[in-house]
Amino acid sequence: MTVDVIIPTYKPDQEFFTLIEILQKQTVPVQKILVINTEEKYYNHLIFGRRYKKEYKNMVVKHISAHEFDHAGTRRRAVKDSEADVFVMMTQDAIPADENLIRNLLAPLEQDGVAVSYARQLAKEDAGEIEKYTRQFNYPEISVQKGQADIETMGIKTFFCSDVCAAYKRETYDRLGGFVKRAIFNEDMIYAANAVKAGYKVAYAADAKVYHSHNYTGKQQFCRNFDLGVSQAMHPEVFDGISSESEGVSMVKKTIKYLWENGHKTDIFRLVYTSGCKFVGYRLGKSYRRLPEKIILACTSNRNFWMRRA
Repeated sequence: MTVDVIIPTYKPDQEFFTLIEILQKQTVPVQKILVINTEEKYYNHLIFGRRYKKEYKNMVVKHISAHEFDHAGTRRRAVKDSEADVFVMMTQDAIPADENLIRNLLAPLEQDGVAVSYARQLAKEDAGEIEKYTRQFNYPEISVQKGQADIETMGIKTFFCSDVCAAYKRETYDRLGGFVKRAIFNEDMIYAANAVKAGYKVAYAADAKVYHSHNYTGKQQFCRNFDLGVSQAMHPEVFDGISSESEGVSMVKKTIKYLWENGHKTDIFRLVYTSGCKFVGYRLGKSYRRLPEKIILACTSNRNFWMRRA
């Protein structure tokens, strides 16, 4: 199968070139790297003095304005520029753990009925203890394939998928209609849910690994989860009747146990605070239709999404 990699970027730093360099060394070659960059001036600042077009001949860069960016729409348009059998969505801060990332992502897609496979995310060296455990909780060591039969037992985790690093079978993508045209967040889970409901499976490939983690502040967690709640409220056809709150409570309880037993008791206070920020942000996002625009703009991490609203 031929493979392209699509990477939306915004204010990329030197880590971006680490990502590109490891992609060039993959045991399964990448045919084309499509970079969709938001705001050209930031990208030009990064590459100043570098002859990247000679270094990375398979990389194509397109620039858009911040006003044009949309989590789903930008990726949807980028896919149209790919002619590969499989396209891999990545983010600029996801660093492949080894040279077999693409190969291990492709393996589940060789099976009939698998629409998308996503990678395991490992915490980076600078990650705090809470973030380290969160990555272990959401991305365990064992691979799994999820389908319709798992909804009753796994709930919303059946639809879990992450465009931090995920490979899509192009033929199936086209058959399902691709990403929704517009989304503030969660375009990957919306696609995965539609695939599952159409009878396909979502594969978690634990041997396909990237380093990716964040030490978000309480405010950042609040804004991200506000957008998460909005995305679920905007797509009741996917999320109605499937609660994600119980999964969040389970993670908090297990993280507290981990912190207590491993001598990180002071981190429990931070966990309680950030978890509260997540919960409040999420609940407000779910109820965004009842909020005035000023409150929405104060809560969201994607103001341009609302400014473009028809």
